[in-house]
Amino acid sequence: MSETTTNNKSNVTTGKPRYGGAAFAAPTGSTLPTDAATALDQAFVGLGYISEDGLTNNGERSSNNIKAWGGDIVLSPQTEKTDTFTVTFIEALNPEVLKIVHGDDNVTGSVAAGLTVNVNSQELPEKAWVFDMVMNGGVLKRVVIPSGKVTNVSEVVYNDEEAVGYECEITAYPDSEGNTHYEHFIKP
Repeated sequence: MSETTTNNKSNVTTGKPRYGGAAFAAPTGSTLPTDAATALDQAFVGLGYISEDGLTNNGERSSNNIKAWGGDIVLSPQTEKTDTFTVTFIEALNPEVLKIVHGDDNVTGSVAAGLTVNVNSQELPEKAWVFDMVMNGGVLKRVVIPSGKVTNVSEVVYNDEEAVGYECEITAYPDSEGNTHYEHFIKP
């Protein structure tokens, strides 16, 4: 038997954030990485720590069952394919995180000099996204979303027992190749 057809526990893994940063965003159209190890284009800004929940990807497919006379299902054409990512940014004092949540034009200044956030219904822009992680055995994994938009921000909780965080759902859109995201792996 070949290695690909037998059980191999070295293929079982967890995903941890890459040291020095795991979540990055840039304007759409920025130069995207095509592997898991190359340094990111300078347009990408780090978004700091994310919560212990990490990154969740939901690639949901919907279909419509077509039935023949008598009730047998004879065809199930796909009617929808969504690709969403959920992440909670916990650097609530980071202006770059606040720009992700409220829009670039709605955040001005710095915490040291005075920071202002305008909260309104302005539509958030699409961005390019990169999430870097380390799998078991030191394997690097990079998720690249060429174009995705924050389409939902969950409730923000302020209390003395947990970090203030912004749980964001990012909807990934197809690029010119029809791909909503790419996954790159390498063992350095």
